Amino acid sequence: MNLQDILKSLHSYEISSPIDQIDIAGIKYDSRYVKPGDLFICISGFKTDGHLYAEKAVTQGAVAVLVEKYIDGLDVPQIKVEDTREAMAIVAAYFYGYPSKKLSLIGVTGTNGKTTTTYLIKYILEKEHKVGLVGTIGNMIGDKSLPSSRTTPEAVDLQEIFCEMLTENVTYGVMEVSSHALTLKRVEGSSFDVGVYSNLSQDHLDFHKTFDAYREAKGKLFEMIGRDKKDRPQYAVINRDDQNCEYFKGKCQVTVYTYGINGDCDFKAKNVHVRDQGVSYDLEYPGGCISMDLKITGLFNVYNSLSAFAVGYLEGIAPESIKGSLETAGVPGRFEKVDLNQDFTVIVDYAHTPDSLENVLTSAKKFVKGRIITVFGCGGDRDSGKRPLMGEAVAKYSDYSIITSDNPRSEEPEAIIKDIIPGLDKLPVSYEVILDRREAIGKAIQMAKADDLVLIAGKGHEAYQEIKGKIYPFDDKEIVKEFLSELV
Repeated sequence: MNLQDILKSLHSYEISSPIDQIDIAGIKYDSRYVKPGDLFICISGFKTDGHLYAEKAVTQGAVAVLVEKYIDGLDVPQIKVEDTREAMAIVAAYFYGYPSKKLSLIGVTGTNGKTTTTYLIKYILEKEHKVGLVGTIGNMIGDKSLPSSRTTPEAVDLQEIFCEMLTENVTYGVMEVSSHALTLKRVEGSSFDVGVYSNLSQDHLDFHKTFDAYREAKGKLFEMIGRDKKDRPQYAVINRDDQNCEYFKGKCQVTVYTYGINGDCDFKAKNVHVRDQGVSYDLEYPGGCISMDLKITGLFNVYNSLSAFAVGYLEGIAPESIKGSLETAGVPGRFEKVDLNQDFTVIVDYAHTPDSLENVLTSAKKFVKGRIITVFGCGGDRDSGKRPLMGEAVAKYSDYSIITSDNPRSEEPEAIIKDIIPGLDKLPVSYEVILDRREAIGKAIQMAKADDLVLIAGKGHEAYQEIKGKIYPFDDKEIVKEFLSELV
């Protein structure tokens, strides 16, 4: 594609030298992957500055560079813009032909429940459509899985995924939209038709600094819904029971539908029964009422399934078909049982915020007959303010806790645990510290008795630990199975 054509998509820019006929073969923001003919975009990141790698990119064949400040000594045109992150999203969408305008794109945001909700929506829609998925566990195009390194990919990667979806005849894209992605403008240039809001509680304040800024970031998705008019319904689905409901409704310029358990709403759950094997309830919707009996459990999954049902129904899927999809659905690492016929329950869950831990534990309390033994930690290089709150949540609902290492990243595990303990110490509870996560899981399994529940929280689907910049294989589910196999 001609560079001059690409630049027409930008609102304003300066150039270091005249641009004639320069063809762009691809767009890269990481100099390690630059190939001849690429446009290299210099991103001022949190750990390093892409401007430092522009010379390397040119050496590898970049024919032009997008910058926020001119760089001396480069013999290729430099296009200067105020914000290269925003420009990257805009030019990437243009380069790939605005693929999301040709998809029905559904975005899901909130602190907890994004992954489960996107999976449930995918299960519902794929009965009648080919569906693409973008999210924490991975990216999918139909049945094909792609790896995922972050909840929402960088703008160039995201537009490429949308383009590949179109190539493979996908009609619906369902994606988790993180607050980071919205703040860092990864989804600029994307055309959303539906927005789903789950809930909001403390998380990522290391990045956003204040809760209001965090909420404002999430709100940007709902300002985007319907920005590009299409020949299809465009609407938002919002949790009526969440205290931020009115805030997010106020961000919408499209029709808003609500769901919940307590308040008056369009999609409402009644007669809820939470069991260890699942959850059942009666779902009232604008066209009638239908009974649901899900194999996923927990009150939080009532909310997740309600929002997914709402999207399916509003997209024209028959209620009985939606019921069939939801009643057979499961999501990796989300309240996932590990069962080798032992006489106690083991749950692996991704819960890594105070609110998500409380949701999982209060759901467990509804059906567990014995003790709750919780193994958990907190991630390093993330919001440290939530650590004592997580400790307190675990202390409220667990009979015994084992504090261990999660993904410490660049931090020392001992320092992270030191931040957690004040929350546990607010209540007269029993706990111990075992730094080694494998050992901690083993201790919990070995001390469990009949009818107890062991919750392994924090990592869920993840198959690694990140320690001092290195990735080590580690899968909570596989570790649990190793210890269970020694017992049964």
